[in-house]
Amino acid sequence: MSPRWGMVIDLDRCTGCQACVVACQAENNIPINTEAVYLQNRAIEWIRVERYWDGEYPNIKARYIPVPCMHCSNAPCEPVCPVYATYHTPEGINMQVYNRCIGTRYCAVNCHWHVRFFNFWQPKWPESLQNQLNPNVTVRSRGVMEKCTFCIQRINHAEQNARLDGNRPLRDGEVNTACAQACPTRAIVFGDLDDPESQVAQIANTTTRGYKVLAELGTDPAVLYLKKIDPEAPAHGGAESA
Repeated sequence: MSPRWGMVIDLDRCTGCQACVVACQAENNIPINTEAVYLQNRAIEWIRVERYWDGEYPNIKARYIPVPCMHCSNAPCEPVCPVYATYHTPEGINMQVYNRCIGTRYCAVNCHWHVRFFNFWQPKWPESLQNQLNPNVTVRSRGVMEKCTFCIQRINHAEQNARLDGNRPLRDGEVNTACAQACPTRAIVFGDLDDPESQVAQIANTTTRGYKVLAELGTDPAVLYLKKIDPEAPAHGGAESA
């Protein structure tokens, strides 16, 4: 039976360090986002870390939430593509066929999480960085959409090795995304949601802190978030006790 890949992100562990963003950029040959690109609101980040503030001064806290593609089971980006460049794999991954995409950007308009990106320019890297490009990942050309793929190149490599090793099933932890591997606090866990023995499934099936972003839309995202845990405030103290 094919795995159903998914991810759990523990917001109580996330420190907003952006290691996942850097790892994703390097692993997936994402063009460098210069200041000029940011000022035009055309930066490409397959995973981004949103920062927002919770509370009122002086009792205010910074919150962080990594946002990759949600790989929805009922992805709203898929039915609007006129050339079927975006589709759902049997393993639960929302994929993009680059050489089929004609750049209508309908999928980006229909993505509520803003995690699909259009290549406005032909990607370029400084000469000193060209040798660090990942040969297992396609360099997307100008005029096509791109997005997080759950590091499909790593999944394919692990599946090929498993077939060569007697066609055995994949072991839990044998496949990991770049963002999960780079996270210093292990806030991101990746694996097979249909394997009850996998770490990601055990967390998803037992946690009481789980929620999905915009779950009310009925898209059934494959990314589960665990709520931030805040220590209880003291009964007396601060401005309220004055």
